[in-house]
Amino acid sequence: MALLELKDVHTYYGAVHALRGVSLKVEEGEIVTLIGSNGAGKTTTLRTISGLQRARSGSITLNGKSIETAPAHEIVRLGIGHSPEGRRVFTRMSVRENLEMGAFLRKPGPEVQADFKKIFDLFPRLKEREFQAAGTMSGGEQQMLAIGRALMGQPKVLLLDEPSMGLAPILVEQIFDIIKEINTRGTAVLLVEQNAMMALGIANRGYILQIGEVTLEDDCKKLASNPKVKEAYLGV
Repeated sequence: MALLELKDVHTYYGAVHALRGVSLKVEEGEIVTLIGSNGAGKTTTLRTISGLQRARSGSITLNGKSIETAPAHEIVRLGIGHSPEGRRVFTRMSVRENLEMGAFLRKPGPEVQADFKKIFDLFPRLKEREFQAAGTMSGGEQQMLAIGRALMGQPKVLLLDEPSMGLAPILVEQIFDIIKEINTRGTAVLLVEQNAMMALGIANRGYILQIGEVTLEDDCKKLASNPKVKEAYLGV
């Protein structure tokens, strides 16, 4: 049984058929990446998993439990964390307050305080900016905060939507190193990323999405050497 599994998921925006029978899975300990051009359905897939967009049909299970009809906050409680495209930090709130929002379903206490320490160990820059307004920080720092906020919910699976968007190359490498570290610490990752080369470099398996459909699934090393993938997504 996969940790997270989608089977034949169809999602619509009004009359627009955005996901057309998407099936994928994430096993414990894996990093899985979704690759596709703009409009392929990558963000919609993550939003459908986290309950921000409803699947019209198909199933989504976490540890074998159906979550496709659960409210978004319940999906967080069950173990799905989501760092959205564009970061979406609370700009007028401090770094610490943003992280507290990530733990909103948990009872305050020693366990939550221990997780603050883990986040600050993972992102020392956030510790330095603990009481600074999130909106005054750089894009890279806000990305770290968005990921840290999602981790405060103690997710079994972390959904990451375009974590490198708009960042300088040196920061992109730092963010990807952090994603690997998060995975090493025991959290499975489902990664949407325009930088296909970087994504395939850290993920175990990948899925290619085209116009809302999975057209290819394979080990990432095989995907990276696939001539069609290289031409379409790797610029080779």
